[in-house]
Amino acid sequence: MHNPALSPKQGLKKGLYDPRNEHDSCGVGFVVDIKNRKSHDIIRDGLRILVNLTHRGAVGADPLAGDGAGILMQIPDAFLRKECERIGISLPQPGNYGVAMAFLPRNAETRAASERLLLEKVAEEGQVFLGWRDVPVDNTCLGESIKPIEPVIRQAFIAKGSGFQEGAEGDKDAFERKLYVIRKLWRRAARGLDMAESENCYIPSLSSRTLLYKGMVLAGNLPKYYLDLNDERMESALALVHQRFSTNTFPSWELAQPFRYLCHNGEINTLRGNINWMNARRHGMKSDLFGADLEKLWPIVNHDASDSATFDNALELLVAGGYSLSHAMMLMIPEAWSGNPLMDEKRRAFYEYHAGLMEPWDGPAAVAFTDGRRIGATLDRNGLRPARYVVTDDDRVIMGSEVGVLDIPQEKIIKKWRLQPGKMFLIDLEQGRIVDDIELKNDLASSHPYQEWLDKTQIHLRDIPDGDQTIPSLDAGGLSRRQRAFGYTREDMKFFLKPMITEGQDPVGAMGRDIPPAVLSHRPKVLYDYFKQNFAQVTNPPIDPIREELVMSLLSIIGPRPNLLGLDTGGNHKRLEASQPILSNRDLVKIRHIEDHPNSGFRSQTISICYSETRQDVEEETRQQNAFGMEKALHAICERAEAAVGLDYNIIILSDREIGADHIAIPALLATGAVHHHLVRKGLRTEVGLVIETGEAKLVHDFCLLAGYGAEAINPYLAFDSIDAFLPELSDDATGSAITNAEAHGIYTKAVGKGMLKVFSKMGISTYQSYCGAQIFDAVGLSDAFVDRYFTGTHTTIQGVGIKEIAQETKRRHRAAFADAGRRHDALDVGGELAYRATGERHMWTPETISLAQRAARTGSRKLFDEYEAAMNAQGENARNLRGLFAFRFAPEPLPLDQVEPASEIVKRFSTGAMSFGAISWEAHTSIAIAMNRLGGKSNSGEGGEEASRYT
Repeated sequence: MHNPALSPKQGLKKGLYDPRNEHDSCGVGFVVDIKNRKSHDIIRDGLRILVNLTHRGAVGADPLAGDGAGILMQIPDAFLRKECERIGISLPQPGNYGVAMAFLPRNAETRAASERLLLEKVAEEGQVFLGWRDVPVDNTCLGESIKPIEPVIRQAFIAKGSGFQEGAEGDKDAFERKLYVIRKLWRRAARGLDMAESENCYIPSLSSRTLLYKGMVLAGNLPKYYLDLNDERMESALALVHQRFSTNTFPSWELAQPFRYLCHNGEINTLRGNINWMNARRHGMKSDLFGADLEKLWPIVNHDASDSATFDNALELLVAGGYSLSHAMMLMIPEAWSGNPLMDEKRRAFYEYHAGLMEPWDGPAAVAFTDGRRIGATLDRNGLRPARYVVTDDDRVIMGSEVGVLDIPQEKIIKKWRLQPGKMFLIDLEQGRIVDDIELKNDLASSHPYQEWLDKTQIHLRDIPDGDQTIPSLDAGGLSRRQRAFGYTREDMKFFLKPMITEGQDPVGAMGRDIPPAVLSHRPKVLYDYFKQNFAQVTNPPIDPIREELVMSLLSIIGPRPNLLGLDTGGNHKRLEASQPILSNRDLVKIRHIEDHPNSGFRSQTISICYSETRQDVEEETRQQNAFGMEKALHAICERAEAAVGLDYNIIILSDREIGADHIAIPALLATGAVHHHLVRKGLRTEVGLVIETGEAKLVHDFCLLAGYGAEAINPYLAFDSIDAFLPELSDDATGSAITNAEAHGIYTKAVGKGMLKVFSKMGISTYQSYCGAQIFDAVGLSDAFVDRYFTGTHTTIQGVGIKEIAQETKRRHRAAFADAGRRHDALDVGGELAYRATGERHMWTPETISLAQRAARTGSRKLFDEYEAAMNAQGENARNLRGLFAFRFAPEPLPLDQVEPASEIVKRFSTGAMSFGAISWEAHTSIAIAMNRLGGKSNSGEGGEEASRYT
């Protein structure tokens, strides 16, 4: 599929398109001289690797329009020094100056303003601006679709200011940090210019150690475009390269890789959550190295960047904040540790400690990284992307997405191997050697007393003794009322809860879904029904949670998160660890009274998410046609949560146990999303843990949604009470033997856990910590305003209901459940979603339509088929599906035929769905493409790129 290059503004959400749906698959590689001997041969070999990875990139109808390629190298001091002398710039000694590679707007006025801004920021930060150099380029090798968005490319030279101690290694890091601060300040100020093309201001690299050349060029044309790369004086001991393949994305100059520290082949599936958690750390993050400069860096990551760019932003912060490059990578992409019985205890303690610092950036990934002094690569814990390397007898290492990226004679190769799942290898240029995975991780695991820190700070929920507090119980009438208020149906009981006890796992079914989406249903739906789970697709494989049990984990750490940049303060921050996120009633009591536990360091506060409607609320809602009561209650709950953090409570329990005739329960998912995002926006989310006590959650989908919007643990008390009520009905034959209530609760909890792991694995995610807050859902039938406020960042394609309608549906169920005592309350609603019921949910396939279809097929009667067709169309028109809402819009008066658009023009708007080669035959794949090319329409090859021979 041809992907036209777009400027940043053009890639914004529009209609049914959303840039958050983008995916890419790429080629990565590097070549390095282990002994740190700089030469132009390294640059040349890096470019050769790039050319040999061309097949991992894509080319569109414009044969010179590539998705992006680039090369990251050490500062070529000798080359830059000579070039700068030629234009009157005198460079200090290596390491005492930094080079900014700047992509600037084509608009001259905006470019001049952005350049002035850089001078101002350099001066404000006490550094010395030396001058600009125009980077020589030849854009004849650019595609015609690329030239209109080609930036003006210049290099800025910045000398170290006063206040640094000469010669100290720490001093060099301090200068790198200052350059980082300058770049962040400039970026924010330049993007804030109210001028044409200001959004195109971008600095790919600003460092005293590395220099980056990248752009929207074909791999083989990178040295043709950047003339610097052909100069023999340009030397480096390493070259990190990347070839981008956008399977379903808009390429751009900014998104070409490498980035400042890495290049990445894969997908970060937990990106939305990772961004939220990074932004939430703003209030609690402190750094002795940055001091007051830390506040100048925000936002560290942005919602509008790609997953690779966002990962690079976070990695850059960690490295600048004191982590070594390998340490930071192990924090962000940890190997599987919780289920690995063979792992060394020190290494296990390292990972367990860091699990409380940062959630994993989960998904299939091969990442190559460098800071100019070290270079290496790592794989995700599942090893879902390839990375192979060779070591030669002349002390070179060549790594690539596949074997053979360089033509190396076999007699020169002394080692040929591949990176394994979760493993890392590193070349330390300062030491002049390869550091293998075992040595690297053992050294880091021994660098601090991690096990001692855990022993001092870690509390396992299972180890807290049971107290003497009573657990509330419900009578039969109270149970039934609450079940109806929370949307329980007979189908839920029969087809989900009971099988989870008898079979010990989430039930599996297969059938067509012929009921309306929640937004079109005539029945009051729970909020969970408005969300759809995402699943792995395009370049992103799912994983098998059973076979890959070793890498899967339900471990949840409840409570505040330590200062991410407090590397040496590990023994000062308490952590509460739960082996899985579904809490028994007894577990919840432990958390509710956790401050009674000696030296726990925790204080919990319970906030009710139930509210009472006053006459004023009802009058306001009637007058304004809004959800004044629920909105007011949600606002109050968020304010109480914020106040609790200010009062040093570090666990908040959101509870709907107070539901009753006069107390309406806000949907637990809505309250969770509201509080989670409120605290994220206030920079307080990492100061507190979020536990949900709810009667609403009962199905695996419900728990996944609560987890996806920030719940670290969930107590489904009403599900437990429901199990207790029907347990006597289950015969010994069904369960194998009589079981107690506690055992049944354990079976249910385990079944939910299995189901959640299955959902995680569909998206290629391995751990609960990664999934928590990751928002791996689409909203279907919720308004943008509602989603933006309470489920910020969630993808939604179609509009729909808002807080008013959700409140009305909630109150409708509540009134039905707590109606006058004379009504029968022991019978649950039938449900009717899984099978047609006269009083249940509407279905497209009813006994009438099925009978008509069968009779028409058997008899061949046109009359019966017409009746069947009319019945089905009438159901669509009655809004039982989204397509039923569409109707042809006819012109008031017929047009003369000579004014009607000819068929030859109409067919140009036809397009085919993506179907990759292999899914259909070569003949079919080719015929479809040729047909669409002849029509002038669009065909999506499903592979990226286009085949020129099909233009016939």
